[in-house]
Amino acid sequence: MTAPENVPTPAGLPSEAQVLEALKVVKDPEIPVNVVDLGLIYGVEVQESGVVEITMTLTSVGCPVQDLIRSDAELAVGRLDGVSEVNVEFVWTPPWGPDKMTEDGKRQMRMFGFNV
Repeated sequence: MTAPENVPTPAGLPSEAQVLEALKVVKDPEIPVNVVDLGLIYGVEVQESGVVEITMTLTSVGCPVQDLIRSDAELAVGRLDGVSEVNVEFVWTPPWGPDKMTEDGKRQMRMFGFNV
């Protein structure tokens, strides 16, 4: 649910880029790469009311750390100026795959011995 890039963010609210930057502190404890570089974030919508809607997936359905990742994402984005609420929705379509990773994410995975 990403807003078009040419739509300005209302004054006092974070931009999509700022939300994504904040989410870079959130990591899957089983994988040493943040959720943005892993390609787990499918959409960010910043509403005029200060509510931030995040659509994301996980590397596998039934991931045992889903609640931890949700909580970490809510805390990270909730610290941004102008944010009144953070909602994280997990979706499973399209399924995650290594092709969704950023080049930086792939580089980080290779540093830890993963073959991507």
